[in-house]
Amino acid sequence: MNNKIQKITPNLWFDTQAEQAAELYTSIFQNSKIGRITHHGKDNHGIPEGTVMTVEFQLDGQEFVALNGGPYFKFTEAISFIVNCEDQDELDYFWEKLSEGGDEKAQNCGWLKDKYGVSWQIIPSALTEMVSDPDPEKSERVMKALLQTKSKIDIKTLMQAYEG
Repeated sequence: MNNKIQKITPNLWFDTQAEQAAELYTSIFQNSKIGRITHHGKDNHGIPEGTVMTVEFQLDGQEFVALNGGPYFKFTEAISFIVNCEDQDELDYFWEKLSEGGDEKAQNCGWLKDKYGVSWQIIPSALTEMVSDPDPEKSERVMKALLQTKSKIDIKTLMQAYEG
């Protein structure tokens, strides 16, 4: 990790899987690494001494912290991580890697939940421009096509809707 502290760092609360999640995520994203790992001390609300407490890691240069805090809190779709993809191959790669072992019922409109319950949006980089096009007919066609997507986004379908 670098010496300069990032202003805002997402903290992900896991039951006991912080280290495994950090290892998975850093294996998927380029320019990623695991940093400092801390361990629980004595008398920590029933969590065994010496078990992993926090894992600092970077995904494509963005810093995160994963915490093993016990089963008290669960991830929801209220927070998700957007992965902007340049082409269908990149989109397919991230979708395949992050959806593996996740909840298939939670896959819709480019959103997925990974096997730890973390929500991700795997989207084409051009999506924002298409849905914010000044021509309301173009943007509405794209939104309609997007909302009909039952799992992974197909960029070709969105482009066809955009072009009419």
